[in-house]
Amino acid sequence: MSNTETAPAEVACAPGGSAATVEVLTPRAVPLGGPRAMTVRRTLPQRQRSLVGAWCFVDHYGPDDTAATGGMDVPPHPHTGLQTVSWLFTGEVEHRDSHGVHAVVRPGELNLMTGGHGIAHSEVSTPGTTVLHGVQLWVALPEHARDAPRDFAHHAPAPVEIDEHATARVFLGTLAGVTSPVATATPLLGAELLLAPGARVTLAVDPGFEHGLLVDRGRVTLQGQALEPAELGAVPAGPAHLEITADGQADEPVRLVLLGGPPFGEEIVMWWNFVGRTHDEIVAFRADWEAGSERFGDVAGYVGRDGRTGDPARLPAPALPHATIRPRGNPRGNPR
Repeated sequence: MSNTETAPAEVACAPGGSAATVEVLTPRAVPLGGPRAMTVRRTLPQRQRSLVGAWCFVDHYGPDDTAATGGMDVPPHPHTGLQTVSWLFTGEVEHRDSHGVHAVVRPGELNLMTGGHGIAHSEVSTPGTTVLHGVQLWVALPEHARDAPRDFAHHAPAPVEIDEHATARVFLGTLAGVTSPVATATPLLGAELLLAPGARVTLAVDPGFEHGLLVDRGRVTLQGQALEPAELGAVPAGPAHLEITADGQADEPVRLVLLGGPPFGEEIVMWWNFVGRTHDEIVAFRADWEAGSERFGDVAGYVGRDGRTGDPARLPAPALPHATIRPRGNPRGNPR
């Protein structure tokens, strides 16, 4: 997914964590564009915290009535230095990229796209999708992999029982004795959790990982900290177990997305759809996209929901800010 903000902030993210047991990150609303504008809820990056492990971008959207908003229609746009992780709960999205991949993203199936040196892709909800609901995540690539060639991976994880009241779909990394076959450049954890109302689960996790728990549906407590729908609870490295309790008043299973990874030991710079290391790199990436450089390649076959096709529908890069990036890390946060 693209960051379609017209004036995206330049964010310099340094390694570091929070002294708080659980940081509560509240989302901000970001329109994806168009006259009716499907809106996403963004919890990473923000001033309180820039990364959880290598996870550097978390957008959560829906349930979205596509008849009212037009659904998702993101024209071809570029990425560098990152991987995109698409995970749906409801609906379908057609993906096309400059690696030559044409795929349909479906609920419960991982689609991971690598745009190290550079890639372009488009995302359009399918005509048969009436409700669109899911998350779009980015993973920062470390120095040794950030110039990696274009790539794409797909995985449909089966649900695994945590106990009689909870299940998980592990799309990246290892949880509850299940390991995803999808390789990543740094250790990662990504899983969808379903908890019965009132369920309490204790998850064994890697104590070297930071963790983030995104609440999709319902309410939970994480390590005793209450989390509301669309909030992201961030836990610094250290605990070997995570205690999660679902709201006992819920009338359907609580749904969560658990993310994790070791603290990312490199400073990165994020602006628009690029992850780099310096302001000058970002300027160069933007110039290459605007010039139609082979760095990003071409996306064949894109047709927008309003019938747009071809090069005029490429997403133009926003204007660069006038200021040079200054590094900032993950300030100390205070749990509510």
